[in-house]
Amino acid sequence: MSRPERSRSPVSLGAGIGAGLAAAGLAAVGAVTVDRLWRDRRHAIALGTEDDFTVAPSEVAVVVADDGVPLHVEIDEPEGWDGSRPTVILSHGFTLDLRCWVFQRRALLEAGHRVVTWDLRGHGTSGEGAEESYNIEQLGVDLARVIQQVAPTGDLVLAGHSMGGMTVMALAEADPGLFRDRVVAVALISTSAGGLHRITWGVGSMLGRVVNKFGPTALTQLSPHQDLLDSVLRGGKELQEFFVARGSFGSPVPLSLVRLTADMIFGTPLTVISAFTHTLEDHDKREALANMGGQEVLVFNGDKDVLTSAVHSTEIVDAIPGAEHVFVRDAGHIIMLEHPELLNQELFDLLTRADRSRGQTPREAGSRHTVTDLTKRRRDRMARPARGRTRARA
Repeated sequence: MSRPERSRSPVSLGAGIGAGLAAAGLAAVGAVTVDRLWRDRRHAIALGTEDDFTVAPSEVAVVVADDGVPLHVEIDEPEGWDGSRPTVILSHGFTLDLRCWVFQRRALLEAGHRVVTWDLRGHGTSGEGAEESYNIEQLGVDLARVIQQVAPTGDLVLAGHSMGGMTVMALAEADPGLFRDRVVAVALISTSAGGLHRITWGVGSMLGRVVNKFGPTALTQLSPHQDLLDSVLRGGKELQEFFVARGSFGSPVPLSLVRLTADMIFGTPLTVISAFTHTLEDHDKREALANMGGQEVLVFNGDKDVLTSAVHSTEIVDAIPGAEHVFVRDAGHIIMLEHPELLNQELFDLLTRADRSRGQTPREAGSRHTVTDLTKRRRDRMARPARGRTRARA
């Protein structure tokens, strides 16, 4: 199914304002940063490209939310699937869409799992709702409606990245019975149960507090000027990629992945971004984590995540007995695109643990693993361009 044209917009709260701050810094430091931009770009090109990030779903569905918003849903079902394995439902994060799960969809489907992905309201191909509907609680209601329509029976594995993880928490708060009866495993990826006012956006605690304080107001004032901002952004593709790479990843990734991420972020309407920032500030689902005590739980995040740092994942792990915590070195916020093989393996391990623990009491204590993607590090070193002032345009 072709994706309809969506108005382009700046990045979410932190990345959008952070980009403005970075642009000011770029003007200040001049040629040194320009050289760095081109060096990083050459590195990304040298890492290779994968231009096709599409997955042909077995089925495309439109699930109508309780307030009438159409939600775009894609289902990947392996041949001969008989319902004996749980359906895996993947919920993406703020300013992304279901394309961010491309590597997980492919791996899970190949391994024989039924996979459901969907675009959150206001994102990707899903419809937009009223301003007051842009809140975490409503996203939990939307996820419940998706489950009701496309996975009404059988065991479930719920995975969420960033705001998608918050969506899973909202569902656990609203419907603990579903978690007791059908959810066998949960994966919370680069997310937070609350306290997002502590985010520094990678610009330091003092400047981060300034962004948190004035960011929502700035976005509200900018949102009526979408066309003007679109025209500015169209001329700055390479600058977009530079800022997205710096804010989204903790290690070099192929330029095609940077472009995919930028397309998702800048494709989210400003009105949607502005409306959601307030609910992100108010988000607190720490008490809801207790409703995940009966499931196998994976908490997965990176050491260079400027949005949901280790303090957020540690709080989640501490609140869920038996949760498995995987902490990845050289990893930023968009970790499922940056380290897909690592996440895929952890999801397979989670599914295995869920299958083994059927009918048993969950473990009293989980474990924490700090891992390094050595294969990726080697690729990065081999592709790194020589230092110097030579610039190469793609």
